[in-house]
Amino acid sequence: MKKIFLLAAVCCAMLLSFNTASAQRDWRNTDKDRKVAVDVDSITKQGYTLIWINKDPDFDKELKTRLIDTYFITYPELAKDFNRKTLKSVTFVIDPEYEGVAATSGGVIRYNPEWFVKNPSDIDVVTHEVMHVIQSYPHRAGPGWLTEGVADYVRYKYGVANEEANWSLTKFNEKQSYENSYRITARFLHWVVTHHDKHFVKKLDHALRAGKYDEDFWVKRTGSTVDELWEEYAKNPAI
Repeated sequence: MKKIFLLAAVCCAMLLSFNTASAQRDWRNTDKDRKVAVDVDSITKQGYTLIWINKDPDFDKELKTRLIDTYFITYPELAKDFNRKTLKSVTFVIDPEYEGVAATSGGVIRYNPEWFVKNPSDIDVVTHEVMHVIQSYPHRAGPGWLTEGVADYVRYKYGVANEEANWSLTKFNEKQSYENSYRITARFLHWVVTHHDKHFVKKLDHALRAGKYDEDFWVKRTGSTVDELWEEYAKNPAI
């Protein structure tokens, strides 16, 4: 009988120890000989939730805080200004196996930790990527250069540390095209907003999400085709 009670006590102690450890970290096998602790967290503020999954044990804790803070600064504001029906929960995954900078699919954003090692101040990659969550454009709603151009325009307008990261819109040169995407397209969009319609990007974003975008959108909103606008922009690209 004493042996039974002793065995039960040992089992309870082991179970308690396991549960305590599980609350702190999640162990995942990455190969046969190695285990990596995955940092998992869930934070809710202002009615929005961020699920944090970090697969890099060397990821800087201060940077983690800055990325999370950037989410809660920019995402609710973008939701208010662009899409109030956007997801209420987004997941960040710090993934050493991902070789790009960042990528968004649905409500999951994957980040390459190596990018932050080389660019520790580039926290507004968060602002760009959460805008993709906000966008949620249907398949073939519009050209990819517009999707990325809008996201970088939003980073330019709503970013919290662009100057610190030495990030800015690409200056115009005659070899560019509005279809170059990202910062080149973003600067062109900013020029359209400045010179033609201050609500142009918000209207564009809405049209793309509603599946109502076509090439006539530019004429309806500005009186000129996109090519005509680009020609005008090329003559006077000041913003």
